[in-house]
Amino acid sequence: MASPNERIKIQSRHLRGTLEDSLHDGHTGALREDDTQLSKFHGFYQQDDRDIRSERAKRKLEPLYSFMLRARVPGGVVTPEQWLVIDQLGRELSGGSVRLTTRQTFQYHGILKESLKPLIQGLHSALLDSIAACGDVNRNVLCNTNPVDSSLHQEVYRQTVALSEHLLPNTRAYHEIWLDEEKVADSAEPIYGDTYLPRKFKAAVAIPPHNDVDVYANDLGFVAIAENGKLRGYNVLVGGGMGTTHGDTATYPRVASCLGFISPEQMNAVAEAVLTTQRDHGNREQRKNARLKYTVDRLGVDAFRAEVAKRSGVTFLPEVPVLFTQQGDRFGWVEGVDGRDHLTLFVPEGRLIDKPGQGWLTGLRAIAQVHQGDFRMTANQNLIIAGVPKAEKAKIDALVAEHGLNLATTRLRENAMACVALPTCGLAMAEAERYLEDFVAKVQDLLDEVELGDQDIVTRITGCPNGCARPFLAEIGLVGKAPGRYNLFLGADGRGLRVNKLYRENLTETEILAELKPVLSRYRAERNADERFGDFVVRIGVVKEVKDAQVDFHA
Repeated sequence: MASPNERIKIQSRHLRGTLEDSLHDGHTGALREDDTQLSKFHGFYQQDDRDIRSERAKRKLEPLYSFMLRARVPGGVVTPEQWLVIDQLGRELSGGSVRLTTRQTFQYHGILKESLKPLIQGLHSALLDSIAACGDVNRNVLCNTNPVDSSLHQEVYRQTVALSEHLLPNTRAYHEIWLDEEKVADSAEPIYGDTYLPRKFKAAVAIPPHNDVDVYANDLGFVAIAENGKLRGYNVLVGGGMGTTHGDTATYPRVASCLGFISPEQMNAVAEAVLTTQRDHGNREQRKNARLKYTVDRLGVDAFRAEVAKRSGVTFLPEVPVLFTQQGDRFGWVEGVDGRDHLTLFVPEGRLIDKPGQGWLTGLRAIAQVHQGDFRMTANQNLIIAGVPKAEKAKIDALVAEHGLNLATTRLRENAMACVALPTCGLAMAEAERYLEDFVAKVQDLLDEVELGDQDIVTRITGCPNGCARPFLAEIGLVGKAPGRYNLFLGADGRGLRVNKLYRENLTETEILAELKPVLSRYRAERNADERFGDFVVRIGVVKEVKDAQVDFHA
């Protein structure tokens, strides 16, 4: 039997549903139940403040409903002019903040129902949108920020944008509901069909040696292969995904498998074939097993490759060997091959808000008013002020310093990431964003205590096992189990090529730190030269290496 979401999609008239009626219902701050699912395809989720839910219930008030809206920004690049609009909308319509996401875009929190339409129209005025930023469709396409080889990045970035446009839904529902465009006859969906995909679909493009987009965590990935600075083509990856369910061994995180090598002009055809194969063969009965990774494992990589080749008319060539060295960002100034410079700023939890000593919104607004390049959001929730002429570097540095944006931090903190979790995410079982700073500080104290000092150990926390901050690719991963309790995962490789494995379950903070201390002590005493922490714990047998997630992750 098909899941309830399938009924909602097929009855939605291609994502229209009764969204307009829901928006005009002044008796509640919420949407109708089916519309809460359809709204995701338009880029936003309904949420409520769980911190005050019980208090409001005692007063016989409905939950304090609000919305989180995520923009679609392929490759994470926006102009200074667009940034000023992003900033203004954040201050005026969403509680005074903007959050950079793990999918290289921005999102707003705390939006009231009556502010949704003005906000979407404001984005449209800056040539931005939230179409398909969520829902059972292809979402925001990531692209390596690569500020060094700017010419190669520009070519790959252009293809990333074209891919995002190619995989957009064909329905005009978004334009009719939010932009007041003329209602048209119900349109067909040549790629998605009437029920769209069985589950969400994520795509990314990476340029070795930097895997800052965690390309192997995506349903569909393209690894750019360059020769003498020129793009030769891509290795095509399929079947990555982070989400799992506590206690359900039929679910697991997975790194993507390679189908082979293609030429640049074959990208869109192959992507469409992968998507339609998932559309036709994905699991529409159990949403927990509906992601592409399960389809690939069920069909087998060879059979999946053959189906994609048949649908696309593309013959895959052998995979080209590549080397990835890291999955984090490069902070500070970096000079590009075009003679322009790029400044990567560390943004704690990706949260852009003005607070004492750190004027993120005010400072970036001042920078946008004079900046001559662009802004690039990273998949690690940081921000690059890109394409700065050398004559302008001093001006940018002065503004960064004036507004307190040049934060002193550690390598551990720079490579830590968390999802939003409580109080707004309805799936969260434990804290993540609000806990990250404190937890990382305590791990740093451990590092200092065992005389490891400033270590680059990828650390990530999520409030639930859905994996939005990609915790299963962390060398130290915490996944929320209950308030104040987490499952502790160890053993990813720090490059995004291997998932970690459960080490201890349902731990408090005190227990987590007690478990980590002896392992970190052994790391200091027994590690090989340049050996990463995740590789070390696998080598000495603290956890077993996950080679085939379907077999090894729960073993």
